[in-house]
Amino acid sequence: MGKRFQKFVALAAVFAMVTSLGACGKNAAENKEAAQPVQESKNIEFPLAQPETLSILTSAEATSTQNPEEKVIYQRIKKETNVNVDWTCYVKDQFVDKRNLVLAKGSNLPDIILNADMGTLDLLKYGSQGLIVPVEDLIDKYMPNLKKVLDDNPSYRKLITAPDGHIYSFPWIEQLGTGKEAIQAIGGMPFINKAWLDQLGLKMPTTTEEFVNVLTEFKNKIPNSIPMSFRINGGNEDLGFILGAFGYGDNPDHIMVDQNNKVLYSVADEGYKEGITWLHTLQEKGLIDPEAYTQDWATLVAKGKEDRYGVYFGWDNLGVPGTAASYVPMPALKGPNGEANAPRQSGTAEGGFQAGRAVITSDCKNLELAAKWIDLMYEPLQSIQNNWGTYSEDGKDNIFVLKDDGTLSHTPLDSLKVSPWEARCAQMVGGPLAVLNSYYGKYTTCPPDALERMDFVKSYVKDMKYDMVYPNVFMSQEDSETLAQCETGIKQYAEQKKAEWILNGGVEKEWDSYLQKLDQLGLKKYLEIKQKYLDAYLSK
Repeated sequence: MGKRFQKFVALAAVFAMVTSLGACGKNAAENKEAAQPVQESKNIEFPLAQPETLSILTSAEATSTQNPEEKVIYQRIKKETNVNVDWTCYVKDQFVDKRNLVLAKGSNLPDIILNADMGTLDLLKYGSQGLIVPVEDLIDKYMPNLKKVLDDNPSYRKLITAPDGHIYSFPWIEQLGTGKEAIQAIGGMPFINKAWLDQLGLKMPTTTEEFVNVLTEFKNKIPNSIPMSFRINGGNEDLGFILGAFGYGDNPDHIMVDQNNKVLYSVADEGYKEGITWLHTLQEKGLIDPEAYTQDWATLVAKGKEDRYGVYFGWDNLGVPGTAASYVPMPALKGPNGEANAPRQSGTAEGGFQAGRAVITSDCKNLELAAKWIDLMYEPLQSIQNNWGTYSEDGKDNIFVLKDDGTLSHTPLDSLKVSPWEARCAQMVGGPLAVLNSYYGKYTTCPPDALERMDFVKSYVKDMKYDMVYPNVFMSQEDSETLAQCETGIKQYAEQKKAEWILNGGVEKEWDSYLQKLDQLGLKKYLEIKQKYLDAYLSK
């Protein structure tokens, strides 16, 4: 496994023995000198002979500790490197606002922003302002782990390279399957109560008509039942998947690509209107949870634990603890035209990917140290743990077991006291990393819940009508700003009307004025820009 891993295992064993005992910042940024990432090499090797300190701004999930020092993963990295970290951590829901305020000052910046959550517009803006440094030379000179990932997978280097030729960030990469069979190909999917189907002698629905009949049977014959629940516009808990029975369906960004490689806005399609009209009939029949338009995640889960759902939507059937045995994925339904479609998510052709997971700021005085510290996160075994969790931590549901051969084996899910997500949140640290398909069987096992979800996704492949999804592309700052300005108003208005129409009806009466309003908000320009970059992507 290599020299670094031998040291990693040895240090981990010692550790186990011991433990068992924003825009408002423009004016400040304009006066900032352009960052110059070229420094004389210090030939840094870990562990350092003398301790050094990096300052890092990061985020943490609300269900996890807000003190990174308490994370065993970071404690082990500190022992291995002799690098102390001066942490500033904010809860994830507040992080972007806090990050923007820090950058708005334009001075006294942390060395690194980890879990930076920066989109391409952020990277271009802060890069042009000189607040974050270009890192392509650092990657080639000081970061062998990341360089190998990019050399072996050149598409990722293209994805993180800005139009000006610079790389401003370090990515998060998670491969679990490929293409239409990738785990991220589909977002939220419908899960139906198979136990209720069996109890009532009902067949699995395959059409919208059969689906309504099944929900009606649930309502009439299962006491205290909620035939169908969701969280409107709630990411994976939204019901957009089911609209595939009427055409393109829906996904979180509402962007679809047809077989002629034309970019479309799913919620401005005639089929969408038909689907919303149909969903309103379900509302009128009392087949939809009255709280579906207002409930948060905790409320959805609480009712699910009471075994009240006939159908709910989610990433998998483990999100509602204790219900997995009863719920199975429901097929993509055939609509009135006899066709089904399983809508895919944008940006999933390369698997899980985010360009801006970490950046180095212009106030960092030791770029080599910062780069080499970040590069450790791309060592395969480190990436695996940062992404999911670790092993041999007292008092925790450990995600992994460290085997004698130095590989990491996933703990069986039925041995966890909490849901897999809760267990992972307690240990993982996220940040920049790369977990590649080639790692499974070599460094680790594939997560058991991921294997199951990939089987779910594979069952939908036959109904994925469209071959192309909108790719990850790096747009110019001007176009990125235009898109951001348009998207805010367009998305907010479209999602507001979606909820109103399912609940109260009126989509057919208001459809023409709705389309006019979308045009007024900039939909035509929005799609023109999207199309321009898709055409450029396909021409390469």
